[in-house]
Amino acid sequence: MIIVAGHLTVDPAGRAAYLADCEQVVRLAREAAGCLDFALSADLLDEGRINVYERWDSRPELETFRGSGPSDDQQDAILGASVEEYDVS
Repeated sequence: MIIVAGHLTVDPAGRAAYLADCEQVVRLAREAAGCLDFALSADLLDEGRINVYERWDSRPELETFRGSGPSDDQQDAILGASVEEYDVS
């Protein structure tokens, strides 16, 4: 199992729009083969922070879903990121 966890930093004024843009990504991830859980959420204390949590059966399934990564608009909105992958046996 692979766990992806951490956070993204975005402009606080754009956080709600960023999360709204990610709604389809979350839906597609949860429907993808091998996805056990996928969540992006607004942090309760930091207005510019988005918490990331993903759980996958295997790395190949994660990589198949991930493809090319975030759209250009989403990538441009990310000011910083601290996200790690963990291989859980």
